[in-house]
Amino acid sequence: MEISLAGRRALVTGAGKGIGRELVKALRKVGAQVIALSRSSEDLQSLAKECPGVETICVDLGDWSATEAALKSIGPVDLLVNNAAIAIIEPFLEVTQESFDKSFAVNVRAAILVSQIVARQMIERGVGGSIVNVSSQASQAAIQNHAVYCSTKGGLDMLTKVMALELGPKKIRVNCVNPTVVMTAMGRANWSDPQKAESMLSRIPIGRFAEVEDVVNSILFLLSDKSGMTTGACLPVDGGYLVS
Repeated sequence: MEISLAGRRALVTGAGKGIGRELVKALRKVGAQVIALSRSSEDLQSLAKECPGVETICVDLGDWSATEAALKSIGPVDLLVNNAAIAIIEPFLEVTQESFDKSFAVNVRAAILVSQIVARQMIERGVGGSIVNVSSQASQAAIQNHAVYCSTKGGLDMLTKVMALELGPKKIRVNCVNPTVVMTAMGRANWSDPQKAESMLSRIPIGRFAEVEDVVNSILFLLSDKSGMTTGACLPVDGGYLVS
């Protein structure tokens, strides 16, 4: 199945590293114009050199006002991927107001704001569009020391469904992907210990963690017209973790 997004303009948040960075490259390969958003100017500069033609926006999505200002004149966007996220790992009894507020500001609140900005201009233009939120298996399965992170991803799943319900009549589809551990540079660093990895791998029927391309391909499918009858879905990219 070939996917073409030629003539479409896409915005990807959290585009500096990992899934977001590889998604930007993949979107370019299938013909989309891409706006890459990150809080790291260095990451954006290197991405622009690696992937000529990509537009860049540097802003901290945890800052509502700064994000509004940065996206004020963004122009038409047909495809949006809310990928930016942070994970503060701490036991439930040690959760602080600061870690709670910071996590929800980026993982949930920013997705609301960016989606509002993009969806409003889609509606004004009288066109449809597709939005994909990058969630996690942690939205549906409790993980030790991830109380706040799991909560943000659970919130993002339900946000996806409500957005799909309200924006569907405007021909805007909204879905999310729910990956297991993904072998980004950070993923490899955090899960390189065989003993630690085995605790997670033992619950994945396919027997491996996700590669970045597994997640990217799922996002491309949900962005494309190939999934034209799919909205409000939370697509597991977890090798069967959530069925075990």
